[in-house]
Amino acid sequence: MAIEFTKYHGLGNDFILVDNRSTLTPAITPSQAIKFCDRHFGIGADGVIFAMPGQNGTDYTMRIFNSDGSEPEMCGNGIRCMAAFLADLEGTSRQSDKYLIHTLAGTITPQLMPDGQVKVDMGEPRLLAREIPTTLCPPDQKVVEHPIEVNGKTWEVTCVSMGNPHCITFVEDVAAINLEEIGSRFEHHPAFPQRTNTEFIQIVRRDYVKMRVWERGAGITLACGTGACASLVAGVLTGKCDRIATVELPGGELEIEWSNIDQRVYMTGPAERIFTGRL
Repeated sequence: MAIEFTKYHGLGNDFILVDNRSTLTPAITPSQAIKFCDRHFGIGADGVIFAMPGQNGTDYTMRIFNSDGSEPEMCGNGIRCMAAFLADLEGTSRQSDKYLIHTLAGTITPQLMPDGQVKVDMGEPRLLAREIPTTLCPPDQKVVEHPIEVNGKTWEVTCVSMGNPHCITFVEDVAAINLEEIGSRFEHHPAFPQRTNTEFIQIVRRDYVKMRVWERGAGITLACGTGACASLVAGVLTGKCDRIATVELPGGELEIEWSNIDQRVYMTGPAERIFTGRL
């Protein structure tokens, strides 16, 4: 079997993109995705993304396998990369392309901007405990600055779903966080029945924050788009952030807005092609 692929990254969060437009069945299995994502024995990536035919009136469908073979609902950096991939496949100018993309988190709308950035309408955040999901609070309550015991320490966390679960905690210095030790403990904490992504946020200014992330199914990554969106929402809910802010990640910066008009979250950032290949 031969697979044609193109590799993209969004702020260092890297993905293998596969042209899967002829069928809704992924071209490879989760176990093959694990091998593809291996940085020593494969191509190397945080996940494999399949560009599939649209469903329910959308232009395309996005599915993604993480580097551990699990399938998340959506990926913010990944969907920017998919928009750039689609524009390349279609041979368009990549200056004003807009797509309706079906995901397991609902319909997401990325748009390629004239400056090469991709702006994504990420939809409305989901804030109730049952929507995350988490058992930290009763199902119909918001989880805002709630205590949780992880690795022998009590943390205050705010939980947000952007179609996938996020647990956000604010810290004095993100560089001092030992992600290798505690990231997996957050991900697999029994309070999160579907596991969780975890963001550690340092407030620099109300309109500028630093973030490090442990992604569910991928571990430490250089960026997480849905995590940046969830973190801004958490910052607003706790009174720490403005509704528009720059989120600095290890791989670069994202501009995030939680609109006060339509309550939707908008993410703007880069998506860059690295190389194409045949495996």
